[in-house]
Amino acid sequence: MRPYTAGVEMSEAPLISIVDDDPQARDGIRELVESLGYKGVAFVSAAHFLESGLIAETRCLITDLQMPGMNGLELQEALRSQGYRTPVILITAYPNDKHRTRSLDNGAGSFLRKPFNEDALIQCVTAAIRLQVPQAQ
Repeated sequence: MRPYTAGVEMSEAPLISIVDDDPQARDGIRELVESLGYKGVAFVSAAHFLESGLIAETRCLITDLQMPGMNGLELQEALRSQGYRTPVILITAYPNDKHRTRSLDNGAGSFLRKPFNEDALIQCVTAAIRLQVPQAQ
């Protein structure tokens, strides 16, 4: 049984943004985070997320590494360059040490290989939400 954030209204629930070009992965992750009591918002691309107006509200970003246009590492670096320290969970079906090291050096909270265990993602999200990081103004 998955843990649930009891007593948290959806309007008060932390916002988890999901960026993945794969609709099944994107929707599955969104459903998982919502089952935990968080508010999940899914985006088809990094550009859509950056244009959404939800960056400052996002308490955790889950993003695929390999995407057309801006990839997950570039998205992470764009957020950092704008002063955002949002916890990032990078996921990929094509992991390598170079990408893992680069993402973790840039402050990613986690780097998961697809397909990943739901419990592993739950642990990563829970740890990310516990971080209280001041955001850019």
